[in-house]
Amino acid sequence: MTEPFLRSRSRGADEKTLDYPPLPEPLAVPVYDNHTHLEIEDGVSSLDFREQLDRASAVGVRGVVQVGTDLATSRWSVEVAELDPRILAAVALHPNDVPELAESGDLEEHLAGIDALAARPRVRAVGETGLDFYRTGDEGRDAQVHAFEEHIAIAKRHGIALQIHDRDAHRDVMRTLERVGAPDLTVFHCFSGDAEFAREVAGNGWYLSFAGTVTFKNAGALREALEVTPLDRILVETDAPYLTPTPWRGRPNSAYLIPHTLRFMAQHLGVGADELGAQVAANTETVYGSWED
Repeated sequence: MTEPFLRSRSRGADEKTLDYPPLPEPLAVPVYDNHTHLEIEDGVSSLDFREQLDRASAVGVRGVVQVGTDLATSRWSVEVAELDPRILAAVALHPNDVPELAESGDLEEHLAGIDALAARPRVRAVGETGLDFYRTGDEGRDAQVHAFEEHIAIAKRHGIALQIHDRDAHRDVMRTLERVGAPDLTVFHCFSGDAEFAREVAGNGWYLSFAGTVTFKNAGALREALEVTPLDRILVETDAPYLTPTPWRGRPNSAYLIPHTLRFMAQHLGVGADELGAQVAANTETVYGSWED
């Protein structure tokens, strides 16, 4: 039986080590968490991935997309997706890791490994891939762009979705997609742009995935982006164990906390949680297919 990968998360200086929050009120219309990291432990408060999924099922989160960030976690993601029908997998090399892989000469071998994993039936996305100029200096950007282009090619070759990690790189991500052509199903994971960028992304027929950050008090620009995003382009995620939604910010995140984010989004948009949930669930199945297949 596959065991939890248990990769320790790194914490910010203002974060606390606290227990997981209590279960929220269940959603009447089930949805999916389309981006989570079940392999990352959270210190003494860790939950086995099966416990996290049981909690999610109990509150109306019927499935998750488990996302790899390197070759090891991508392999683990595929293994657990093949064991548990509540999991689909996404596989990729995180852009922050790419410059080091390029420097060591291992990048092409690891990209080949991701390509092989992407052929597995329970793998429904290539991600998270993209560009991150927050932590990477000018010397690592060419390697990131190359790896991003290769991941795009893998997604198109296997006919699956692309999950984009975009941090401080909006224009470069867009230029790359325009240059090489985006897959038919493209998702901006943990969308972080403003309303103008949201219009541009949605106008291309791509999807915007909103995480717990949309509930943060200082996220006014992100809520404006949500306001201009058509309902049929909206997805919801946790990026767990990070980005825990209000009112539990600072505690570890998990897929079972999706109801907080979804209800907040529905209230902000002035629509019912059931209506938004039904649309988000339909959008998620359009992007990733059925969890039952």
